[in-house]
Amino acid sequence: MDSLAPSPNPTADPDPDPRPRPELPLAPGALTRARTLALRNPVDLDTATALLDHVIRHARTRPDACAVLDGERTLTYAGLLGRVGSARDALRAHGVRAGDVVAAVGPRSAHTPVVFLALESLGASYLPIDPSWPEGRVRDVLDRSRVALLLDYSAGAASAARAAAGAEGLGTLSLPAEGGPGGPEEGPYGDRTGEARYTIFTSGTTGRPKGATIEHRGLLNHLWSKVADLSLGSEDAVAFSAPLVFDISIWQMLCPLLVGGRVVVLDDAVMRMPRWLSGALDAAGVTVVELVPTVVGRLVDETRRQQGPALPGLRWLLSTGEELYPALAEQVLDTLPHVSLVNAYGPAECSDDVTLHVVTRADLTRPRLPVGTPVANCDLHVLLQTDDGTWRPAEPGESGELFLGGTCVGLGYLNDPAATERAFFRDPFHPDSATGRIYRTGDLARIEDGLVYYLGRGDRQVKVGGVRMELGEIEAVLSRHPGVESCAVTVSDEGAVSELVAHYSLRTEVPQQELRQALSAALPPAMVPRRWREWDALPLSHNGKIDYRSLTATTASTRREAR
Repeated sequence: MDSLAPSPNPTADPDPDPRPRPELPLAPGALTRARTLALRNPVDLDTATALLDHVIRHARTRPDACAVLDGERTLTYAGLLGRVGSARDALRAHGVRAGDVVAAVGPRSAHTPVVFLALESLGASYLPIDPSWPEGRVRDVLDRSRVALLLDYSAGAASAARAAAGAEGLGTLSLPAEGGPGGPEEGPYGDRTGEARYTIFTSGTTGRPKGATIEHRGLLNHLWSKVADLSLGSEDAVAFSAPLVFDISIWQMLCPLLVGGRVVVLDDAVMRMPRWLSGALDAAGVTVVELVPTVVGRLVDETRRQQGPALPGLRWLLSTGEELYPALAEQVLDTLPHVSLVNAYGPAECSDDVTLHVVTRADLTRPRLPVGTPVANCDLHVLLQTDDGTWRPAEPGESGELFLGGTCVGLGYLNDPAATERAFFRDPFHPDSATGRIYRTGDLARIEDGLVYYLGRGDRQVKVGGVRMELGEIEAVLSRHPGVESCAVTVSDEGAVSELVAHYSLRTEVPQQELRQALSAALPPAMVPRRWREWDALPLSHNGKIDYRSLTATTASTRREAR
C-alpha cells in the first residue's frame, strides 16, 4: 500500500503572494504603547501534526466509535479512515500532489471531512465550491484559483451541475458517496506547519470574490483552541450545520475528530425548519452548535413552544456571523438556562473565530455585547490612522480599527497580490510571531476592561444571514446591466431579519424581474436583494457621491418598492 506522505514538490509555494509583506507605518511612540495595550493569549499548541494522525490514533483505540453521524448513517473511525484512503488513491491517480489546490463540490455530508482529510494526506489544499453558485461565478473562482482538479462528491446531485458546467475544460473527478476499498498507511506524516490547508472565497469590492487562504498551523491552532475553550472530549457531538463556503464549517467538521468525538451532519432541509432543527439536535445528542443569530432566534422560538426541558444535552451555543443583540441573548439565557451562550467573532482571513465571550446576565445591561478576549495565539490591536497616514494605538474605550496578529493570520488572498498587499502587513509589534503577519480587518472595535467590542464594518462589507459580502460587489454586477443608470445596495434592519435592498434608476424601461435574473446569474442567492426600490434619481451628497444615509432613511422620492 502506498504511503500517505506527499511527494516532495520543490516548486510548490503555499503562499498566495510570496513577496514580502508591506510595512505598516506607525506614528512616533506607537510601537511601545501598542505592545502595552494589545490583547494576547500565548499558548503552546501542536500546530504541526496532521489531522489524519489523530484520526488514525482514534481508529486504533476505538475503531467502532462513531466519527460522523449523517442522518441514519453512521461512519466509524475505522470506516472514516478507509474512505479517506480510497479518496486519496483516486486523487493521486488523477495527478494531485503536494501544493495543488483542489476545488470540491458536494453537499454537506459525511463525505466532506473524508475529502478534506484525503487532500491533507497528499499535502493539497481544499477549496469548497457552493453548488448554488451560478456557472459564471464558479468559472471565475476556478480560473483565478488555478485549481488542479474539480472533485465532485455529490453522487450525481443536480445541484452540482452548474459547478461542473463552470469547470468546462478542467479535469473532473467524481467520487462515489460510499467510497471504496483501500486505506492509508499509518503515519506519522511529518511537519505540515506551513502547508496551505484550505481557501474560502469571500466577497470583494471590485465585483470579484477573494480567496482567503489558511495555513495548516492556523487551522490546527483554531481547532485546539476550540477544544480548550469548550472543554471538548470524546463524549461531545458537534453540529456540522454551516454552508461549506462559510468558514465555520471547517471547525465543525474537523474539531470533533481531534478528540475522538462525533460530527453530526445537519442538512439544509433541517436548517430551514426550526422544529426539525430542534428535533435533530435533541435526537443526535448534540452538545455544541454554532449558528448565526437569525437561526438562534428561530431555535429559541421553537424551544419555547415545546413541553418539558428543551435540548437537555446541549452544552454550548455559539453565535457568530452577525451581531448578537442583548435582547436575543436574554431570550437564550431564559429559554436554555443550562446552556452556555458564546458570542464569537472572527474573519475568514484569520482561521475563523479569533475572540470568544461567554455571555452573562450582567452583559445584558450593555448596549452592545462584548465579543470577548482572544483565542490562543491571537494578538488583537485596535489602531487609529492619523492625518499623515500613520497608525497609533487606540486608548482603552476609544474606537479604532481592529488588526489581528499571531498564528491565526492566514497567508493572504489566493493569486491576488494587490488585495493581499492592501490587507496583510509585516507585524511591527511582534515580528517573531509564528507568521510574522498582521491583518487589517476593516472592522471597528474598542477595548474596554480587557474585552473587545465589535462596532461594525469600517467599510461597506456586511454580514446578512451569516454570509459576509461586499455591497459593492452586488452594485458592480447590477451596474453592468445596460438599462441601469445608477444603483446602490443597502441593508434594512427594519424588521426582525436584516435584508438587502437594491436601489436603482433606469436609462430605459427594464422589468424588475430582468434585473433580479441578472444578479441571480452572477451571484450566490444570499447576495440577491429581496427588496427593490426604483428611483427617478438616486440622492447625492454634497460631494456628488451617492448619499447612502438618505437611501436608508428617505422614501419620499421612491417610485415603487417591491419584493
